[in-house]
Amino acid sequence: MSIYRGQIPEGLQDCLPEECYNKRRIENIIRRVFYSRGYDEIETPVFEYLDVFTNENGSIEQDQMLKIVGPGNQILVMRPDMTTPIARLVATKYKDKPLPIRLSYLCNIYRYQQPHMGKQWEIAQAGIELMGIEGPEADAEVVSTAIQCFLDLGLEDFQIDIGQVEFFKGLVEEADLDSKNSNQLRMLIEDKNILALKEFLKELPINTELKDVFLDLPKLYGNIDIHKIASRYARNPRCQNAIQNIIEIYDILKDFGFHKYITLDLGMVHSLNYYTGIIFRVFTRNLGFPICGGGRYDRLISEFGYDIPATGFAINLKNILIALERQQSLTPIPSIDILVVVDERHRKQGYNIAQNLRRQGKRVEIFHSSQKNYTAEEYAKLKGISRIIDANKLSEGEELC
Repeated sequence: MSIYRGQIPEGLQDCLPEECYNKRRIENIIRRVFYSRGYDEIETPVFEYLDVFTNENGSIEQDQMLKIVGPGNQILVMRPDMTTPIARLVATKYKDKPLPIRLSYLCNIYRYQQPHMGKQWEIAQAGIELMGIEGPEADAEVVSTAIQCFLDLGLEDFQIDIGQVEFFKGLVEEADLDSKNSNQLRMLIEDKNILALKEFLKELPINTELKDVFLDLPKLYGNIDIHKIASRYARNPRCQNAIQNIIEIYDILKDFGFHKYITLDLGMVHSLNYYTGIIFRVFTRNLGFPICGGGRYDRLISEFGYDIPATGFAINLKNILIALERQQSLTPIPSIDILVVVDERHRKQGYNIAQNLRRQGKRVEIFHSSQKNYTAEEYAKLKGISRIIDANKLSEGEELC
């Protein structure tokens, strides 16, 4: 027997009944939020051509993609994200639709990651994409939709960290840095590695004042007065516009009553080629990694021949399950309500009884009295079933209360 016969590949996992039950419950709650806000659900193929993801503004590295060789020796990938396939779909099938376009999804994506600290190759996601509209109102709609999902799920102590990639790009432009230095600077700021950042800045040919701004970026986090940030750090029109964008989004979320969930993080500077404006990540207590991420990506759809702006987010459902489990908010699987006992002579009658009870919303199992492992009473006790109906003892056509 193969040593792999009873195993699954590293980076994957089975979903057992209680987790699966709660996952479906979470999906249904999220799906209702999306549907109520006008987002139509779609599905795209699990397999896409590699060319779909090799665009200039993509966010997925090729070494993260799970590839196979398809018919005609074409290289296919298991979709590593959903935003790019949706951009392809909209550009090829939605050009005649009125804007904006609101789409949602609940599906798995597949991305190679080092399988440690809970990272998986198969990632269950739920998300929305709002396409064909720009401005703070659209971004605030997306952020508020994420917040509503977490509120409806009963998630406690979550926060939305909001950044703006144009702020960092404006500073890089002012410093006249090449792509190599700007990328190294970005990674140090994103990691909030202050010591390494300070040493790196010493080597850059930029003025001391600008170096101090870059050194402060990782610290510009939390419930900070954004207007004070604007007056001190917004050194050029690009930076000023970025700060103004955050202020406008925050004001809209404040009108919605959601401002208490928002914190500022101007040191959030990941995926600069992909994002073009606001970016955000969602964290919750006792979880050191995000449960959701998103932002504005105005150039991606144009890669497929349809130049419209877009913004959206994706929720990691596994991380939501972990967060809810840690706050003891998972729901036990409802027990079986009734056990219907039958033998060969009363099989039809027993089945009809079970069906009638199921139509009333009951969970019903049928137990054949010929089973040798347990008696009906023993089985009911093991499964926590409180009521037994023995169809063999009912007279023909007898009705149940």
